[in-house]
Amino acid sequence: MPPLSSSRRAVAFVNVAHALDHYVLLIYPTAVIAMAADLGRDYGPMIALSTGAFVAFGLFALPMGWLAERVGRRNLLAAFFLGCAASLAGLSASSTPTSIAAWLFALGVFTAIYHPVGASLLVSHASSLGRALGWNGVFGNLGSAFASGGTAMLASTLGWRAAFLAPAALCLAVGLAYLTFAPKDGEARGGAPRAAPASNGGMRVPALLALFAVALIAGGMTFNITSIALPKAIDERLGLDVPLAVTGALATGVFLFGAVTQLIVGRLVDRVPLPTIFVGLSVLQPAGLLLAATTGGAPMLIGLALAIAAIYGQVVVNDAMVARYTPPHLRTKAYSVRYFLGFTASGFAAPLIAVAHAAGGFGMVFTLAAAFGAVIFGAAVFFFVASKPAAAQAPSG
Repeated sequence: MPPLSSSRRAVAFVNVAHALDHYVLLIYPTAVIAMAADLGRDYGPMIALSTGAFVAFGLFALPMGWLAERVGRRNLLAAFFLGCAASLAGLSASSTPTSIAAWLFALGVFTAIYHPVGASLLVSHASSLGRALGWNGVFGNLGSAFASGGTAMLASTLGWRAAFLAPAALCLAVGLAYLTFAPKDGEARGGAPRAAPASNGGMRVPALLALFAVALIAGGMTFNITSIALPKAIDERLGLDVPLAVTGALATGVFLFGAVTQLIVGRLVDRVPLPTIFVGLSVLQPAGLLLAATTGGAPMLIGLALAIAAIYGQVVVNDAMVARYTPPHLRTKAYSVRYFLGFTASGFAAPLIAVAHAAGGFGMVFTLAAAFGAVIFGAAVFFFVASKPAAAQAPSG
């Protein structure tokens, strides 16, 4: 077994990569507010330019498990850091819709690397599954949170181009450090979680997988719709005339609330059957989104905070399910499929936001997200009932 410091370094880089992954992908939804004003364009068509990025984010997750077997997980994660740096630098120099869309698509391709590869590396080096997933989720949540606030601060003080260029420099620096200090493939702890026994209660495995797939697709839609729409929704429906920096700070606060939930859910993963946690979180998603859809000001912020907390807590549960019920040699490919399902369909969240916003403002946008949340709740209930006998036999991690 390698020294403990080797696994700690690996986990540290994976956590930083998770934060950067969500940060860089969510720069545009806040920067676009300043970009639209500077370039003389409307919000709807401008936010729709990010469709390619979010589609690529899910679509290109699928081949990453196959690619990891050929070039190595470590090399792929290095490509993530360096590719994100190049894409952000390209965005900082863009002015036309074509170039913006092209560089956003490239960013989506490189950000697609992280989740299947990073999650597999994390599980390989984790000593406690729930705790490791919880903290990893917090890093991702912090990336989402500070994407709004950090982008707003940079755009309002140095201009929107700096909002892309500064994180490009950070990605480059971290990528070079990763190549220097990260352990090579295969240097993993011996305590990685084992797959659960092949027990499925009274329901066939394909039916359980189908329910999980439905929940992943619907969850991806609530994740992207809420994350992308949140900064502009606060800007439009807060009820106060505040500068962009304050809008970004409030969005950051909402995302930070989700970080607390991920720590709690991470602890619960090691103590409570996963289907039980799944049901509990699935109740909060449509409830919070409906509150956000029907109110403004402080009540809307509360609804968004509840929804974000449940959405991000669900991410921890989904990753734990893959880790618990997948054989180690198939885990990277399983994460590729998991994120392909969760993110590919949700890549169309941006045009859906544009259409729903034009039809009925953010009330319509969050009502649409709540409908996807209701689908998750239904899938969670069926999954709980069908898999309860199997869950009782699952290992504790």
